[in-house]
Amino acid sequence: MSIIIREATIEDSSLILKFVKELAKFEKAASEVSATIKDIQRSIFSTTSTVYALICCINEEPIGFAVYFYNYSTWKGKNGLFLEDIYISPKYRSKSAGKMLLKHLAKIAVSQDCSRFELSVLDWNKSAIKFYESIGAKPQSEWINYRLEGKDLEEFANK
Repeated sequence: MSIIIREATIEDSSLILKFVKELAKFEKAASEVSATIKDIQRSIFSTTSTVYALICCINEEPIGFAVYFYNYSTWKGKNGLFLEDIYISPKYRSKSAGKMLLKHLAKIAVSQDCSRFELSVLDWNKSAIKFYESIGAKPQSEWINYRLEGKDLEEFANK
């Protein structure tokens, strides 16, 4: 069995959306996905995009993906790599594909001189938490994430 990780191309847009929907279903949020194939094409593959995607394959069959972007640390004066989403199809989760995908991302972070590699995990996803801790990731309990989105974002921007 051969695990290959490759950069996604615009031709992978429908595949990425399929994986996004599978991930949302797993996270009990399937109804929250509003992205379309055109949204994926524009947001990940346009010439001005700041988002990157990888496809993970076993024996040339796509089994998962990762989407990431760079953030910035003023304290370090360096970029960080932020993993927005990672997903491996359930029947392949015991094949080390997720770990290889994370290692690939870590290598990208190191090669780009990033000061950190960050990701978020749902508090109920105990298997993911255990997995991330097994590779040395540490929870950042002193920070609480906040988000402005949708109507609240528009209202605030236009006040």
